[in-house]
Amino acid sequence: MTFSFIFYLIINTVAVLAIAPLFMSIIKKVKAWTQGRRGPSVFQTYFNLAKLLKKEVIYSSHSSWIMRVTPLVNIAAILVAALFVPLVFVPEPVGGIGNIILLLYLLALAKFFMALAGLDAGSSFGGMGSSREMSISAIIEPTTIIVFAALVFVFKTLNVFEMFITSAATGTPATPTLILLAISLFIILIVETSRIPVDNPETHLELTMIHEGMVLEQSGSNLALMELSSAVKLTLLMALIINLIVPFGLATSLTLGTIVVAAVMFALKGTILAGIIGLFESSMSKMRFFRLPSLFAMAFFFSTLIIIIEVFA
Repeated sequence: MTFSFIFYLIINTVAVLAIAPLFMSIIKKVKAWTQGRRGPSVFQTYFNLAKLLKKEVIYSSHSSWIMRVTPLVNIAAILVAALFVPLVFVPEPVGGIGNIILLLYLLALAKFFMALAGLDAGSSFGGMGSSREMSISAIIEPTTIIVFAALVFVFKTLNVFEMFITSAATGTPATPTLILLAISLFIILIVETSRIPVDNPETHLELTMIHEGMVLEQSGSNLALMELSSAVKLTLLMALIINLIVPFGLATSLTLGTIVVAAVMFALKGTILAGIIGLFESSMSKMRFFRLPSLFAMAFFFSTLIIIIEVFA
């Protein structure tokens, strides 16, 4: 393992942990502005996480070891998955890190344990949230596989690092194929992070909550870890769109100047994309549960079209 790769492991983990709460706050800020409100500070998510870390963890008398290990498994799986998606610096691939299939399995592992924890406490709300999450996952996962397969066909590799290196090397404006791919990835981002119109992460209404139902029994530092893992997951999916579709500024060499420029550019592009997510959510209402497949079908159609184009082009 080279020095540059060790440096990448450190800088990527620190960067995703540092900036993930900021993007969550920006989305909330933009949504508040569209509603004519001032909204929370852009640092509010940091304050919330710090407050939760100081609070006591309380477990249901019906819960088992699942409830206790889920926050740790969740944050560990998401942080390892974040290593597969470079934010500011792309090293040479080492071992299996960067394999897009393993990335999907890590995301699925975190989701699986979250659903188990929702059931573990014996709460009707948690069971309802887990049931809905698994129902949506059964529909969206084939679409997710097709979208990531389209990525593989476009960049001719299974390694995300190599995809980013190719994208940064060409530096060409987004082609029609990449635009369709960006739309598909954006839909996956909305679904996988349980945002409007699929779910509203800021509500606790019995008839609508999915993600919140699964973490309703979490408290204290455990809840902080669950919230942080959700923010990191959002950031790594944003990074896929940002650094593949708009690779300008992404560092491929290990120098201080390129790292600083790449960090500033990623923060800027991430802020713009977070603003777009906020505007997208503000322009739509939550869809009925049985209408969600129509949203997934759009990503499936675009990705299938990309694969057909790449095969027969």
